[in-house]
Amino acid sequence: MSNNDSQVVLHHLDNSRSQRILWLLEELEVEYEIAQHKRINMLAPRSLRDVHPLGKAPVIQHKGRTLAESGAIIEYLVKEFGQGRFVAQGEQNELDELYFKHYAEGTFMPLSVWKLILTVVPSRLPFFIRPIASIVTSGIISAVNDPQLKNNLAFIEEHLSKQPTGWFAGGDKNGGPTVADFLMSFNLETLVHGDRADSIGGTGDATKRFVQQVQSRPAYKRALEKGGKYGYADNE
Repeated sequence: MSNNDSQVVLHHLDNSRSQRILWLLEELEVEYEIAQHKRINMLAPRSLRDVHPLGKAPVIQHKGRTLAESGAIIEYLVKEFGQGRFVAQGEQNELDELYFKHYAEGTFMPLSVWKLILTVVPSRLPFFIRPIASIVTSGIISAVNDPQLKNNLAFIEEHLSKQPTGWFAGGDKNGGPTVADFLMSFNLETLVHGDRADSIGGTGDATKRFVQQVQSRPAYKRALEKGGKYGYADNE
């Protein structure tokens, strides 16, 4: 790892939320270093605990500081290096950016994460318990999780369908993404390119266009090349 404190170091976990930090760093065109961490049985490795007590990714180190949480990292990097880019323009767009950057992790992410957990749990149990566990978890998903996820996807679809730019908060001064888009990207990628939305009819056209718009950006493609395996992109 570099001894240069002025260079950003991103502790990156494969197939995780840290992919959107890579995308942002490429958009910012700043020098950075990637410290790769590989999953073990789908879980984050213990090496991340050497970086941050919670052992989760993403984490960045910069100027002697260690910062975790995607939202905090994205806001920090935009403030530090953005030079006015990636910030919403106009009062309504600023409100949309404020709302969606908190909605992304506060409301939307837990729905997707819980569905993943409930889907995976039966396969981790002793084989003679799996059939019963699968019935129970499937019931919870269909009765509790899926209706909420479907409602949230309809809400997102309606919002994006009204955005001429295709971005959640109208785009920045150059027509590019804002903080809200970076934060919303990962969850929507997992739903568009994974299978978590199949049971509720998939995602809408505007949502698919958003993901395509994200993944077609040159900076995003560079992030894919540098980050390694990522299971939620067309051009992985």
